[in-house]
Amino acid sequence: MKPYIICLMITSPDGGLHPSKWTKSPDGTASDWSSLYENTHKELGVNAWMVGRVTMAEISKAASHPPERPFNVDRTHHLANPDASSFAIAVDPSAKLHFDGGEIYGDHVVVLLGADVADSHLAELKADGVSYLVSEESNFDIAAMVTALGARFGVKRILLEGGSATNGYLMASGLVDELSFVVAPALDARKGADRVVEYGQDGLAGKAELSLISCHQLEFGAVHLRYAVHYPS
Repeated sequence: MKPYIICLMITSPDGGLHPSKWTKSPDGTASDWSSLYENTHKELGVNAWMVGRVTMAEISKAASHPPERPFNVDRTHHLANPDASSFAIAVDPSAKLHFDGGEIYGDHVVVLLGADVADSHLAELKADGVSYLVSEESNFDIAAMVTALGARFGVKRILLEGGSATNGYLMASGLVDELSFVVAPALDARKGADRVVEYGQDGLAGKAELSLISCHQLEFGAVHLRYAVHYPS
């Protein structure tokens, strides 16, 4: 069964993603709004969070360090920690991420990889105590891989936390069930700045629809918006 996926982001009303670039507000600071985001993260009751390659590379800065041959690896999946109950999931089709251990923020790392990943990279992840899933399809079947996260790892609810292209990719694939935005009273307004969700030149028109679940006022001038995501048949 596919895990329930909530896209959780902190944003400005104009869709900005980087609080350090926003205008100031008499209602609160970037630190205040970030704390609201972390509180919301805890309240949503998930056992996994997911980010794309670029976002994970900002967290894990390890360099390539493949072990010596021979590479004894399974090219379908590897479960490094069967006792893990919380997970940090990285979407990395091109196999560019590296790690220096099997946990981030206390959560077990699972990497979703493309079908052409090298055995040396799989061996590196295995040696580092990192779990992985390899796409069975050459076009990177994210829907099948997300379903496998539930079946093989026991993942039930995922917080999708960017970046914008990863959010858009999963929405276009019909996988995101809910959008949850902590909206701060500030503006980004920079030309070409990242958005909360991005999907190519055509966007998501005709691919997804939203309906409001709730809107709650928070501290520091922020609001928490929740939308259900529907997919036209």
